[in-house]
Amino acid sequence: MTNLALSLLSTYAGYAKQRLVRKTHHLMETQEKFLQDFIRHHQHTELGQSSALSEIKTLDQFRDRIPVRPYSYYEPYVARIAAGEKNILNPDAVDYINLTSGSTGVNKKVPVTRQYQSSLRRAELASMGFGIEALRQRNLKFGKSLVTNSIKIQGVTSGGIEYGSVSAGNLRKARVMFGQVFDFPFEALYISNSLARHYVCLLFALRNPNLRGMIANFPMLILRTCGYLERYAEDLIADLEKGAIASWVPIEPEIRAVLERRWEPASTRAAQLRAILNVEGRLTPKSAWPKFSYVTTARGGTSNFYFERFPDYFGDIPVSGGIYGTAEGNFSVYPDFDTDGGILAIECGFFEFIPPDQWDEEYPKTILPADVNVGERYRIVVTSYSGFCRYDIGDVVEVLGFYNGTPLIVFRHRRGGLLSSTTEKTTEFHVTQVMQQLQKEFSVKLDDFCITLSEAEFPSPYLVNIELAPGHDLSHPEDFLKRFEYWMGTFNQPYATVRQDQVPPPRLRILGSGSFALVRQRQVERGAPDSQLKIPHVSEDRYFLQDLVILQEVKLETQQPPQLIY
Repeated sequence: MTNLALSLLSTYAGYAKQRLVRKTHHLMETQEKFLQDFIRHHQHTELGQSSALSEIKTLDQFRDRIPVRPYSYYEPYVARIAAGEKNILNPDAVDYINLTSGSTGVNKKVPVTRQYQSSLRRAELASMGFGIEALRQRNLKFGKSLVTNSIKIQGVTSGGIEYGSVSAGNLRKARVMFGQVFDFPFEALYISNSLARHYVCLLFALRNPNLRGMIANFPMLILRTCGYLERYAEDLIADLEKGAIASWVPIEPEIRAVLERRWEPASTRAAQLRAILNVEGRLTPKSAWPKFSYVTTARGGTSNFYFERFPDYFGDIPVSGGIYGTAEGNFSVYPDFDTDGGILAIECGFFEFIPPDQWDEEYPKTILPADVNVGERYRIVVTSYSGFCRYDIGDVVEVLGFYNGTPLIVFRHRRGGLLSSTTEKTTEFHVTQVMQQLQKEFSVKLDDFCITLSEAEFPSPYLVNIELAPGHDLSHPEDFLKRFEYWMGTFNQPYATVRQDQVPPPRLRILGSGSFALVRQRQVERGAPDSQLKIPHVSEDRYFLQDLVILQEVKLETQQPPQLIY
């Protein structure tokens, strides 16, 4: 039954992929049809009437008459939807509200209807179709995967609408197919404690030697799962041998009862894993599952920093971005593994792009997908069945090329994800490139990092906060800091300029082991779902890393600006 279900799903995904490929040859025709369908569907909503959507007949009229809008414009509308009002942004019933992680500001709320969900699923299925074909070309196979996301909702609005993370909402809606795609009981994802949920998902997945893949929102979360597999290998094998789930694992009693009814000894599999552990000294996905074929997680942004550590656990296993999506929509579909460019998701929304010379305008002018330039960066604007119309989500993307006639884009950073001591506007993408270079130059691996500003000085020097990966040390920290200066000036020329006579030299802070785990725990305690956790790699919150243990702080002995360092 499982093989039949996977075969049918693969076939359906293949059709979705071919449909998208055909439409990439007809970019603006596809986009104009989406826009006309959106206008027809939403013209009688409150927003549609106030925007006079029924009077708009052409794409140009739409762009001339309706301004680009930030989330703050939609927030009062969503509050009314949450209170139970109907036909505000959507003619259809809102059955869920996506909640963003709030990593760069307020938690945004996005209404979800069946029509909206259906439009997003086109990209998800097409992505799966591309992935299956790419695996086949590599003589690899699609199959059951491991995911560890929580499916617990975060609450219910006064109008009776559930709200929570995108992944929780999507997984709950996919329960019927869950057992065909994932290799553990659905109930495991209800476990509240993050460690316990990961432990149980790994335990059930380890029973199957033919597991094929691993899926997570962000690469950091993939590494966390790998860390749990490595750290708890002995316990996991013991539970496989005994046919029990260790009593120390904190699972809600009612969930434990359900899981234990599904659990039984797997002594042969336990013996296989113990032999691997004895030879290699640890368990990794590649060693534990010999047929492991793929990882699916976010690409772009700061992902490349974490990808530096993937070979430790996965060797040369290919990595797909799947889809580039947020709580506010799906924006691109990845056509292959190990590539950063995703095809603009032209079936999921009507897209426009704000060029840099318009970023500071109150009412920015946009360009259409057919008019973007390769190598340029833009803020992306979307009109979708969420009901948001010409919505500026704040994401900055780079155009990497074209797939047939449709742009290939990659997420670079959030508009608000900037660091400025004066005017230099350092992004996460800048500092990620710097840290990639430094890890190579100094043959060192970092567990994580975050660049902040000094609390007491103005202009403020950069504080380069790093946590070394286990087993690594930094023997020449001042040289490391000097090269940080050099590469910062290389990747962000305005930094080199302000360092000439405005910004003091940076300081390096080597943090104690477990520092960023503590930061992630603080985020969870503030309400962020652990499946959406992201460590910002630049932060203007000068107290973001307060009270962490600083093992060593290093200052440059000279005041040399970065371009004088060789």
